[in-house]
Amino acid sequence: MWYQVKAYLKFLLRSTNQHGVHSPFVYDLVAKCFYDKASYEAYSKLINYKKKLLNNQEQIEITDLGAGSRVKKGNKRSVSSIAKNSGTTLKRAKLLYRLVKYFNPKTILELGTSLGIGTQAMSLGNTKTTIRTIEGCFNISKFLKKQFEDQNLSNIKFINNDFANAIDYLDETTFDFVFFDGNHQKEATLNYFEMLLPKAHNDTVFVFDDIYWSKGMAEAWETIKLHPKVTVTIDTFFWGFVFFRKEQEKEHFMIRT
Repeated sequence: MWYQVKAYLKFLLRSTNQHGVHSPFVYDLVAKCFYDKASYEAYSKLINYKKKLLNNQEQIEITDLGAGSRVKKGNKRSVSSIAKNSGTTLKRAKLLYRLVKYFNPKTILELGTSLGIGTQAMSLGNTKTTIRTIEGCFNISKFLKKQFEDQNLSNIKFINNDFANAIDYLDETTFDFVFFDGNHQKEATLNYFEMLLPKAHNDTVFVFDDIYWSKGMAEAWETIKLHPKVTVTIDTFFWGFVFFRKEQEKEHFMIRT
C-alpha cells in the first residue's frame, strides 16, 4: 500500500494533461478518448451490471492462478465481494468502452476475465469485434456465460486455461487490442508480453492493468518501455499503454486521467 502511495505522489509530480503532449497521435487519444466527457447510452448498461454484481450474494468456488486477492483469501467468495474488491472500477470500465470505440479493433484478447466488467465494456464498445477472454477459474466463466447471454453479448469467446497455455493455442495470428488484467507479477507479466509480441502489428494496442501494483510490476513496466519493438508508451498510473507504431519516435508519456 505504501509503495503505491509513494508511486502515485511521484506520478502526480511528473504527469501532465493533453496540453503537455506534442505527439498528434497521443494528443488526439488523450483529448478525444481519455478526456471524452460524453454521456454514452452504453454507460447505463455498465452501471446496471456493476450494481447487479454488487447485490449478488451467490458463492463461487474460486481457482486463482494470478497474484490473488489482496483483500480476501479463501476458495469460496461471494460475487458481491469479488465485485467490490477485485472487479474493474466503473471509471475504468467507461474508459475501456471509449478505447474500443476509439480504436475500433477487430480482434481483442483479454488476459483475466474476473467478473467480466471490463469484458462487457469492450463488447459494448464494438459489438462487431471478436473478444477472446482467458480465465483460469471455470466456475467464474460458467457464471459469466449466463450473465452475458442475458445481455445478448454474443461477440465474447471464453477460454478456460492458465494464460501461458491458452496463448500457445490461440488461433489468431494477430490481435488489435490486448488487455493484460490477470496476473500482477513481474515475471509472469514479462513472459506474457514476450509471448504476445509476435501477435502485435503496427497498430496494436497493449494495455497493462495496475502497473504500480507492486515494485515488481513497476519494474516490469520499465522493462516493457525499453523493449526495442515498443515505440510509444503512456503511463496513466493505473494502466500502462504500449504502442508499436514504427512511424513514431520512441517516447514515453505520463498522463493524468
